[in-house]
Amino acid sequence: MKGYGAIKINQPGWIEKERPTAGPLDAIIRPTALAPCSSDIHVIHGGFGEITDRIVGHEAVGEVVEVGNLVKNFQPGDKVVIPCTTPDWEAVSLQDRNINNAHDFGLMKSFKFLSQKDGVFAEFFHVNNADANLVHMPENVSVEDALMTVDMMSTGFYGVENAEVSFGDTVVIFGIGPVGLMAVAGTALRGAGKIIAIGTRPNCVELAKEFGATDIVSYKDGDVVEQILAMGGKVDKVILAGGNCSTMNQALALVKPNGIISNMNFLDVKDKFDIPAALWALGMGDITIRSGFCPGGARRIERLLEIIKAGRCHPGKLLNKKYTGFSEIENAYKIMEEKPRDLIKPYVVIDWDKE
Repeated sequence: MKGYGAIKINQPGWIEKERPTAGPLDAIIRPTALAPCSSDIHVIHGGFGEITDRIVGHEAVGEVVEVGNLVKNFQPGDKVVIPCTTPDWEAVSLQDRNINNAHDFGLMKSFKFLSQKDGVFAEFFHVNNADANLVHMPENVSVEDALMTVDMMSTGFYGVENAEVSFGDTVVIFGIGPVGLMAVAGTALRGAGKIIAIGTRPNCVELAKEFGATDIVSYKDGDVVEQILAMGGKVDKVILAGGNCSTMNQALALVKPNGIISNMNFLDVKDKFDIPAALWALGMGDITIRSGFCPGGARRIERLLEIIKAGRCHPGKLLNKKYTGFSEIENAYKIMEEKPRDLIKPYVVIDWDKE
């Protein structure tokens, strides 16, 4: 089979591989829709360390083509939604409730499609623990909405959960790319009062308002911290879905004592924080900083699909550039890397009967 990924660092391209096989608990999936993510670009350019000969991609819906002999809930032909993180549910770390890193060999290892094995940008891909990591595709949910649950919606909502957004909170969200937009939607669903989103792209601004942002702040209009403080002072919660290490200092300058900063940024292995002690009240500011990694597993995605079925959020609106055909993965990846100003997120739909 072939797939698209990192031939070596900074060299994306098509890769020939052996088709994966299913263990007793596993499944082999053929993708029918998939989306490139900034994390794929980040990895191919070395942000996750040295990776070579690795098919990338971690956002997909697809069709089951093979299951192991111990799989109970799925069979070939089933249409499924695949979480971007697929924990080892027998891992000892789960006994410590470490769901997001449910693997016994290090942090983020449940993000198998990038950290351990080939991803979904392939003719076939492998999913471990199929009964716990696959979800049947609901008939009344669009492909676009389902595709966005597996990472963008799950990650953005997790940033909101980690921030413990409560009724009436004033919340600042740095970045209104796909994850930030989902953080806006989740913050609104949690009952926040003022939701201040920071971004400049017109279509992202429009969607942020649709999802619940009450105010938009642009760095083009001056220092964003000064602008937000002038709107009413410090805020209850800050969610970081864009920026870099220095954005943490802006968040610290904005959040109240007893406030929470929730970081969803996927930083580079070479990045370093430089936080002036004064911003953290010399270490005594009663400010909580949390980092978050997209939760995995079927139950998480099932719950997000329930929100969609109830009509409370439609994350498929993030997808505004469609490609058709397996070979178009390359073009979808390239446009995600280039990020033209009118792009929110591209996706690829594949009809294998026409390939």
